[in-house]
Amino acid sequence: MISRLVFTRVILLNPIIIPGMKTVFDKIVRDELISRINTLSEKSAGVWGKMNIYQMLTHCTTWEEWVQGVHKPRYKQAIIGFIFGKMALKGIMKDEGPLRRNTPTSAAFKSKEISGDVEAAKKKWVTLINEYEHYSNPAFIHDFFGEMTKEEVGILAYKHTDHHLRQFNS
Repeated sequence: MISRLVFTRVILLNPIIIPGMKTVFDKIVRDELISRINTLSEKSAGVWGKMNIYQMLTHCTTWEEWVQGVHKPRYKQAIIGFIFGKMALKGIMKDEGPLRRNTPTSAAFKSKEISGDVEAAKKKWVTLINEYEHYSNPAFIHDFFGEMTKEEVGILAYKHTDHHLRQFNS
């Protein structure tokens, strides 16, 4: 007999993915994101949030490296994520709507540097976006959402990138 907790976590909280949602595993979508990244400049200003353009770029490159396993990070889901993570992921995966503004981020992804080479940071981000063509990181565990399918990773990576590009009017 399946326990109530297992039933709730596995059956009720598994995200239902809408076919045709944008994903970074689609070349056309990656090209669209790269085109938007290339519109950013040192003069780009955020519409919301506390980050400046350089901090946003370093935040995004650090996040992409984490998802892709570039520096062989240790993945671990937070306790609060174990309780609420799948429910929150289901809310994100339910439609093509963008991520909410001012969504909190993990301290590991907050840029401590306030200035730097914006063009170099953009190039690094573009390279990482292109790397999704060869994505293979089955060990990835999101610190809040927990284990995710490759399909969920692709959609979340798209929504995360789109969220920050919208933040800077791109």
